Amino acid sequence: MGSVTTLTKFPVPTPIAVAGTRNGRLRRRRISPEAGRALEILGHAIDYLSDEYVRAGGPLAARNAQVEAVQMLMAINRQIYFACPEAPTLAQRCRALLHLRTA
Repeated sequence: MGSVTTLTKFPVPTPIAVAGTRNGRLRRRRISPEAGRALEILGHAIDYLSDEYVRAGGPLAARNAQVEAVQMLMAINRQIYFACPEAPTLAQRCRALLHLRTA
């Protein structure tokens, strides 16, 4: 049986600026098959490293090599995700359908 871990326990040295938000809401993205596969592989690597770190019972320190590796993989994961184009909202699709464009 698999185990579930939460990555929020890892210390983050600086606040993470979330690009692609409007009014505090995340926007959906159109993820290509290549980007999806990369995100999947990175997710598995992050899970594996974090699970191994938890099993080892090491101290939770920002200068730990495993913690830094997980943070690096998470940063790459975010870069790939935010490089994908935003999907139009329902309102934008309706405007396009009705040929109503606002400036």
